[in-house]
Amino acid sequence: MRRNNNDQKITRVKLPNETENEMFGLVISLLGAGRLLVSCADGKERVCRIPGKMRRFIWVREGNYVIVKPWEIETEKKGDVIWRYNKFQEAWLRDKGHLKNIDV
Repeated sequence: MRRNNNDQKITRVKLPNETENEMFGLVISLLGAGRLLVSCADGKERVCRIPGKMRRFIWVREGNYVIVKPWEIETEKKGDVIWRYNKFQEAWLRDKGHLKNIDV
């Protein structure tokens, strides 16, 4: 994060890539063994897993916003968590109107 001449914060925030079928999601509950129940932007609830490379470094908790990529098989029920937003990124997304499709 840095500041420009007008003393405004400049933040880079990763957004879902719609060509890759990624979407926003809200973590509803932790299921254990690196699995989460996530409410996705398309209105479906998916059981998502946290990939091993991400599981070691990032803690995901209930109420966190994430980027979900549905599986090619069982697209309606399962997916992978690709990114977790921190509270500052979440506030930026909320201000810009990106999180209005997700029920809080």
